[in-house]
Amino acid sequence: MTLETFHWIAGSILALAWASRVVEAAIGMPRIADVARPEWDRRPATPNGEPRVSIIVPARNEEQDIGATLAGLLALDYSNYEIIAVNDRSTDATGQIMNDVAAGSCGADTLVRLVRVPAAPTLQAGADRSVRPTLRVVHVAELPAGWMGKTHAMWTAAAQATGDWLLFTDADVLFKPDSVRRVVAYAEVEKADHVVLFPRMIMKRPGERMMIAFFQALFVFGHRPWKVADPGAQDHMGVGAFNMIRRPVYEAVGTYKALRMEVLDDMKLGKVVKNAGYAQRNVFGEDLISLHWAKGAFGIVNNLTKNFFAVLSFQWPRTVASVLGLAFLNLGPFLGVWLAHGWARLPYAIALLSLFGIYWGMSGRSDVAPYYFFLHPVSTTLFMYTLVRSMVLTIRQGGIVWRGTKYPLEELRRGMV
Repeated sequence: MTLETFHWIAGSILALAWASRVVEAAIGMPRIADVARPEWDRRPATPNGEPRVSIIVPARNEEQDIGATLAGLLALDYSNYEIIAVNDRSTDATGQIMNDVAAGSCGADTLVRLVRVPAAPTLQAGADRSVRPTLRVVHVAELPAGWMGKTHAMWTAAAQATGDWLLFTDADVLFKPDSVRRVVAYAEVEKADHVVLFPRMIMKRPGERMMIAFFQALFVFGHRPWKVADPGAQDHMGVGAFNMIRRPVYEAVGTYKALRMEVLDDMKLGKVVKNAGYAQRNVFGEDLISLHWAKGAFGIVNNLTKNFFAVLSFQWPRTVASVLGLAFLNLGPFLGVWLAHGWARLPYAIALLSLFGIYWGMSGRSDVAPYYFFLHPVSTTLFMYTLVRSMVLTIRQGGIVWRGTKYPLEELRRGMV
């Protein structure tokens, strides 16, 4: 095989992979509903009024963010909901802040500072202004054997919940007042059983934008969010910031007890719901919910180190193969268009233009400018490093150490869904 033939074969594979996906995304992404649009500024239409929503917030050592999250949830313009906050063995002030917010000891000025949205939102006509949400705090002092801390916290709260819908969220998510109302209205119209709302990522540094841009591009390539609503497709979705599920469906798939040792609990909840044949939807919502995921590029590397080996089922051969695949898929077009000669550069150029099209399309729904495409080789290298780091650390430690708790590797493998 000549070098020119090699470039034609490799370049054609890359061109086909990226071009087919960008075309599919261009057709499919507009089909995903955006609940921030005016038509979803309504109240859920059900025979018994607004269905009750139980919002579950697990937290471990989240003193910097938990106050803002709870204050935002207390300011929702929804008339029938409760909040259950779970302090999962925190060693900082998380539990005390939860207690203070629940007791109303935070003054009005403090609440406004914490929530960063209007503390007294205007309710629409028909809203029950006399009903105030309840905030209950559950303190977990000890983690039972065979559980991840987060899944145990969510399972514990869900067992006490009274809602028709269970909304699982994270301790660092900021909610706008109309967020839950819009999603519930959409879910009832669509007769959905599980709804995921994509958050707006708050990005403060170029490194964060670079890494999140790559993550989103890889997400579009690998998960096809436009196929989630298709009952005939295996594509599924789950996002820790906003996983809302009907209570009977949650119980039918085995509750979080079935996912008790899952590192990727959010995506695996989506997987078991989809595999069980229930109606799943994911929606956009602009900045209805938002979060600052990590500080800087290496903050994202640190966050993903816990997850990446789990994504590959804790198997080192799959991890090595994935690193090589990432290199070929993401670095190949950049290297090929430089190393090839003449017309052999054409398929590489098509792959690059398709990849740029994904960045351009994503820029309409995030704060990442299209020119971050030129940093794609840098972010690819960092993600490859993260994969290797996740594998090496997990094997060397004999498991995952997360927020002060070690989860043995053999238990994690046995507990995978």
